[in-house]
Amino acid sequence: MDGTNDPREPDGGPFGRPLFDSPSARALSRVGVVDVGSNSVRLVVFDGAARSPAYFYNEKIMCGLGAGMSESGRLNPAGRKRALEALKRFKMLAEGMDTGPLVIVATAAVREASDGADFCADVERETGLKLWVIDGREEARLSAQGVLLGWPGSYGLVCDIGGSSMELAEINGGTVGARVSSQLGPLKLRDFKGDKKERRAYIRQTLNAMRAELGEQNNRLFLVGGSWRAIARIDMVRRKYPLHVLHEYRMTPADVRATIKYIEKLDVETLRAQSGVSMARIELVPQAIEVLGELIKTFKPRDIAVSSYGIREGLLYEQMPQMLRDRDPLIEACRFAEQKDARLPGFGKVIYHFILPLFKSAKPERRRLIRAACLLHDVSWRAHPDYRAEVCFDNATRANLGGLKHSERVYLGLALLHRYSNKRDGSRFADLDGLLSEKDRHEAEVLGKAMRFAAMLWLKRNAHLGELRWFPQKKVLELRLSSEAAPLFGEVAQARFASLATTLSARIVIKTPS
Repeated sequence: MDGTNDPREPDGGPFGRPLFDSPSARALSRVGVVDVGSNSVRLVVFDGAARSPAYFYNEKIMCGLGAGMSESGRLNPAGRKRALEALKRFKMLAEGMDTGPLVIVATAAVREASDGADFCADVERETGLKLWVIDGREEARLSAQGVLLGWPGSYGLVCDIGGSSMELAEINGGTVGARVSSQLGPLKLRDFKGDKKERRAYIRQTLNAMRAELGEQNNRLFLVGGSWRAIARIDMVRRKYPLHVLHEYRMTPADVRATIKYIEKLDVETLRAQSGVSMARIELVPQAIEVLGELIKTFKPRDIAVSSYGIREGLLYEQMPQMLRDRDPLIEACRFAEQKDARLPGFGKVIYHFILPLFKSAKPERRRLIRAACLLHDVSWRAHPDYRAEVCFDNATRANLGGLKHSERVYLGLALLHRYSNKRDGSRFADLDGLLSEKDRHEAEVLGKAMRFAAMLWLKRNAHLGELRWFPQKKVLELRLSSEAAPLFGEVAQARFASLATTLSARIVIKTPS
């Protein structure tokens, strides 16, 4: 690392051991990471260290280590005690989950406090845990790498806000560029000596200095950190947004301006009740929204995306070989799910190639979703038959899947719903209807019904089902069955094929082996 720690550590750096022994590593033992921030202390246990790691355990304790630091220069005594107790608990949890040694990263509060070193020594003496204190630029780099874990190849500006600091980092082509750190954390701003006008002038001055160092940044703005997520939840409430998933949630600068006005009209208690955000977090929203308002004025982003991935995910990304970084996190997660939960792992690939002729004109980003759907087509078979369609829809729209826009989540969910059901009337999809165009809804239905039919031709993973041919101009759907698959084309399979043809408004032609 290029902060206070050296990446050339012979023992694997902060992890003490290499997490990836080869580029092909997908599933490893559990990995525990703790982020000791100015406002909260959080433990995340990843179930393995794959390209798209699963969250085995996640716990956050609002300690407020940085509260009052502007005046005292020291860690908040009550917060210090709570943080120490939290770390004791996390150590025991990690031992019970067999994570191996915990990786603990401390940020602004610990690095800036006059008693930060004493706190680290107390933690090590009482728990045996070592804290890795990183500087602001390193914090920015790790947060940006966390964004890259979820959005490979992304470009734009990453903004990570903690309690006592705010960092900016450029990303472009899968790499982290220039980065800069500031003291624009809401805890610091809450203790600012001056009125509201003076505080805003200070925020504006600081952001202008950051822009002078970074240059113009008119692309996408990625938001990382609890205060940003709290604001995003409030924005969802204001917009009556139907999909309550923070990762990949999008806002425009106009949305932010409207939400600023919305927050200014309401008291903290009302905002907390509406959004479900904790009181400790919601109390910092007035300061955080001031920063965000000035941030969009200063950098003028094209659009804004919320990232649930940050420092903790960035630590995993740090160790990934480039070959693994280049993999698609969505497809990797779907492959893992199929291998773990499908009745016939590998059959998703067979289905994909069988139904692909229906989507000859699909762009690569759409083919990616079709592949993901095929890999997931059978992972919910253990659900009760009456609820499989609903379970599939929920899994796709709310699961921990990286690299998915919200509209793509709904597309995937709708396709999987139709994998198990011809109809969606009365389903939970109705609330999310507005996130897809009519064209996309129809295409997702075609995809789902195609998988529903193909699943009837269940053979071994390397089977040859035959061939689908689609002639959109003539509206002809042709099925050429292989000798292997022909005996499987019974009444139910025929009915499902007919349903697919009806959705396509197609005439059916069936050719069987002589």
